[in-house]
Amino acid sequence: MSRPALDPELRTLLADVPLGTELTHELVQQIRQMPSPPFKTDAEQHDVTLGEITLTVFRPEELTEPAPCVYWIHGGGMVMGDRFSQIDIPLEWLAELGVVVVTVEHRLAPEATGTTLVEDCYRGLLWTVENAESLGIDQVVVAGISAGGGLAAGVTLMARDLDGPEIAAQVLICPMLDHRNNTTSSAQYSGDPAVWTREMNEFGWRSVLGDLADVPHHVSPALAEDLSGLPSTYIDTGTAEVFRDEDVDYATRIWAAGGDAELHTWAGGFHGFDALYPDARLSVTARRTRTEWLARKLG
Repeated sequence: MSRPALDPELRTLLADVPLGTELTHELVQQIRQMPSPPFKTDAEQHDVTLGEITLTVFRPEELTEPAPCVYWIHGGGMVMGDRFSQIDIPLEWLAELGVVVVTVEHRLAPEATGTTLVEDCYRGLLWTVENAESLGIDQVVVAGISAGGGLAAGVTLMARDLDGPEIAAQVLICPMLDHRNNTTSSAQYSGDPAVWTREMNEFGWRSVLGDLADVPHHVSPALAEDLSGLPSTYIDTGTAEVFRDEDVDYATRIWAAGGDAELHTWAGGFHGFDALYPDARLSVTARRTRTEWLARKLG
């Protein structure tokens, strides 16, 4: 199938990157051994252990008044990544908007399967809200990228379905929402190397679903029949990526349910483009647009 063209600058940047088509357990283990890229922040930080999951709290220096909190869920196809993966995105909000950031390290598939990952993330959210006073926070935004975007959507649905906690907004960055993997954009990114392909997506979903016969919508949010009652939602994706159509459909269905959603589909953007190349012109625009939306929602 033909594919949308990549943004020229992003195409040049991506040209020297070794891309693949499929994931294997051996490759995942190799990637897991690689350290997360270093990040810089002047924020105060401390870790919290909740059984088998770990949270890291970042607070702006000399925070004196209650501030919003961004609860961050990392990407990695459900099988890779840690709580510091793509952390520069929420730390940018910390620096610009003065928010507290709580980032969660949930268990990974295939060692953990079924609802475990989303329940880990929900548990971390509950802790965050229960400790709002000591953390100095007055509202919580749930945000995530790729697999973390899908988990963020699942956590938000879980909070709605279980009557809490209250979530002020959700930010879903190129989210992984649909285990069925059967859209046009999924087919477009099959068979040829890319940052994330249909085959890689199948591997990730197969790893997390295991032998699960009845897939809950908290795990695969696109299955949710009812998308009413959700908080304000920001979704962005690229035209040149596997998740494009399921992300656009999710926003469309929120609108159909009478909800508040803002959707940006960046022409020429591949999966995770602004996380990989934050200084590219399209990335700068995407990040600025996202930050401005969040600033408006937080007042």
